[in-house]
Amino acid sequence: MRKSIILLAPISAVALFALLGACSGDETGSGAGLSGAGASSGTAGGGGTASGSGGGFGFDAGTNDSGLTEDSACVAEGEEATLVMKPVDIIFVIDNSGSMGQEILGVQENINGNFASIIEASGIDYRVIMLSEHGSWNGPESICIEAPLSGIPQGGCTSPPSQPVNNPPKFFHYSYPVLSHDSWCQVLDRWAQPDQYHLAPNGYQAWLRPEAFKIFIEITDDGVSCNSSTTSQNFNDGNAVAAGQTAADQFDTALLALSPVHFGTAQERNYRWYSLIALETKDPQNPAEPWLPTDPMTTGECPTAADPGTGYQALSIKTEGLRFPLCEPNFYNVVFNEIALGVIEGASIGCEFEIPDAPPGEEIDPDTVVIEFTPGGSTTPIVFEQVPNAAACGPNKFYISGGFIHLCPEACDLVSGDEGGSIMVLYGCKTNRQ
Repeated sequence: MRKSIILLAPISAVALFALLGACSGDETGSGAGLSGAGASSGTAGGGGTASGSGGGFGFDAGTNDSGLTEDSACVAEGEEATLVMKPVDIIFVIDNSGSMGQEILGVQENINGNFASIIEASGIDYRVIMLSEHGSWNGPESICIEAPLSGIPQGGCTSPPSQPVNNPPKFFHYSYPVLSHDSWCQVLDRWAQPDQYHLAPNGYQAWLRPEAFKIFIEITDDGVSCNSSTTSQNFNDGNAVAAGQTAADQFDTALLALSPVHFGTAQERNYRWYSLIALETKDPQNPAEPWLPTDPMTTGECPTAADPGTGYQALSIKTEGLRFPLCEPNFYNVVFNEIALGVIEGASIGCEFEIPDAPPGEEIDPDTVVIEFTPGGSTTPIVFEQVPNAAACGPNKFYISGGFIHLCPEACDLVSGDEGGSIMVLYGCKTNRQ
């Protein structure tokens, strides 16, 4: 069994291009080459060089940082690097209690024009999942979403149809009552349970994509107090800062345990929590001004609501989400604009690279993956070290999981913050040919 090299083109650190490559069978291992965007020059490992003008890479007789040599290299062809943004699944969790009528109407009036349309224009691959009871906003306080996001025609929610109409792949409505204090429990308990209309017989999990970043948008005028049948846990924020922090930590642990593939790990979360809740306004002159993750929690309440939602506040801070006051539906256009822009920002940082399929007879050897990041203005690459999993993450490290290379958070911050930087990825191949 011999090893061969697949070379992928260096990519813009900010754009984080998709990396594609393929081995082809030169039994002698001579003549390594690569074509594609950004492939005119670069460094191939530490000991080898790469040069040319659109003609591809060539190795000298040395070894690169992975220890793979020219003699073991196969011919490599590259495809043009393509800009990709990480897909996003957006989960709305909306309280259906009797005090939420005007707030739900504000959501209905803004979710298309001031939210979905902005994300659509960005080109992001997004999906909206609505976790809330379908129906009329003015008693009982349920929600109905129209086209273009939903499959219900515009104007159809004046007299809502008997059940929601999904619009794959953009919109899915999981209809189930969310009560005043139980949003977190519904997120956990409805994961694998059917909705009211059996549109999701195996739970809303069927509509979430493992590769997508998750954005939760909580909309409620109450705090947290519920028992989860899935985890047998009680969550109670007590309308207090310390209790809210404890409850948020408990829910975060439960959510990560529910599906690490979807929501990530404590070392690398794959979700963010936005809160449109009953906390006081940050700036009375600007009712839509968000509370930032760096702002402290508050027990102050907006005047028409019940609880400040300290648990939701703590979770937003923990996951770097924004917090908005609920009591100003007339400003929901601004609020939804801000959230949409936050979704776009979160989606643009795609610090994951899919490992390509190897040709017949060959197999990618994950243990040989080498990543070199060259900062803008420098010719000296930084070698990123592979670690076993997200728990072992640290500066200048990456791990492989689920067929993807994942840059650790510190490495992602380094790469995404350097407009002039570039990345080189080398793969070692196994081959079973004699």
